[in-house]
Order: sequence, then structure tokens, then C-alpha cells
Amino acid sequence: MTPLDPQNSASADLSGAPGAPGANIVGMGVGEGPGPDVMAASTLDGNKVMSSDGEHVGKISDIMLDVRGGRIAYAVLSAGGFLGIGDTLHAIPWSALTLDTDDRCFVLDAPVERIKNAPGFDKDHWPSMADLQWGASVHAYYNRSPYWTATRDVVEDRESESNL
Repeated sequence: MTPLDPQNSASADLSGAPGAPGANIVGMGVGEGPGPDVMAASTLDGNKVMSSDGEHVGKISDIMLDVRGGRIAYAVLSAGGFLGIGDTLHAIPWSALTLDTDDRCFVLDAPVERIKNAPGFDKDHWPSMADLQWGASVHAYYNRSPYWTATRDVVEDRESESNL
């Protein structure tokens, strides 16, 4: 098993490129604690999200896990509304986000108009996030490879190691 080492080319692609499985990290704002490479999901809830053109578009309300695959499936962006009432929720591919440690926010790789026009849902009508067709359409909207294909080699390597 390869340890997490962004300097090691044998580890997973952590570049944040459209096919990369994880979020990119920028900035020098590293504080106390385990972050920013490994963090508790709860510490990211409520973090503001900025568009690629510098507009505040909402906040992270949830981080959805692919429990069987051991991967982050989506971040859920809460946008609009007031004090949580009338918010529109959007599933965001994790790889479309960049954690900015200096400004303590996420930057979504899309302009504000694209985000405003993104397919969304409300808190009482969540989509079936395990539906591969739905998931592929969300990833395509943000020009990202679906997380289950972007991380397939990592998961398959882990499964073959466990069978030894």
C-alpha cells in the first residue's frame, strides 16, 4: 500500500485536474490539527464555497460517502435561501473543488452562472445518489470523470492486496 505522499508520483493523482479523484489544496494557511491533507468531514461542513469568478455561492452542507467504495462521493452545496430555509442543494463532484487554506473556503471550478443553473434538489427530495446514470450526469455537468472511474485503479489495487 502506498502512503499518502503528494510528492510521490506513485501515489494517487492529487492535482485537482478534471480526472483526478480528490480535491486540490492551495494556500499556506495550515493551522493546528491534522489538516489539510486529512481532515474530519465535520470540520468542512459550513465552509463557504466561492465560484471560479470569485462570487460567494453557498456553503458545504454535507459530505456524502461511498461507503462500500471508501471514497467521497459528493460535497453538497447549499445555495440561496435564508437561514437554511428555501435553500437549493447541489451535488458537487469532490474533484471540482479546491480547498483554499488561506481564505478558509472551497473554490468550485465553475463560474457563478453555471452554478446557479446547475441541477439541484431540496432538503425533502434528495436524488438517489447511488444511481450511476444520475451521478454520471452530475460529473459531466462539472466536466469531471465520475469518482468511481477516477478511483477504480486505487480500489482494484486495494482489493487485490486484500486477497493476498
